[in-house]
Amino acid sequence: MSIQSVGMKAYSEALSSFASGNKKVQQSTASEEKTTTSFMETVEASVKKVNDMQQEKSGMIESFASGEQQNVHELMITLQKASVAMNLTSAVRNKVLNAYNEISKMQF
Repeated sequence: MSIQSVGMKAYSEALSSFASGNKKVQQSTASEEKTTTSFMETVEASVKKVNDMQQEKSGMIESFASGEQQNVHELMITLQKASVAMNLTSAVRNKVLNAYNEISKMQF
């Protein structure tokens, strides 16, 4: 069997599986009700997740300081997750405020 025929066989199998998968997706989306979430709901959910991470971080720090938990690796991972989430949230907030300020400066 040559390399070209093996490549064409793999390509045709991938194409057929993609086509059958695409049909399944179209059928499932047609049967399901469309649910949309607003921007405000998305922001609220994201802020709630960040708040939950901050609370988890505080709980982990307290349990480590009291001696209940000795796992330093898990504590550091939780601290980093909360830090990254907070930095990302503040960056998004700053971008939204900048966009709002630019829009408010526009003349109509």
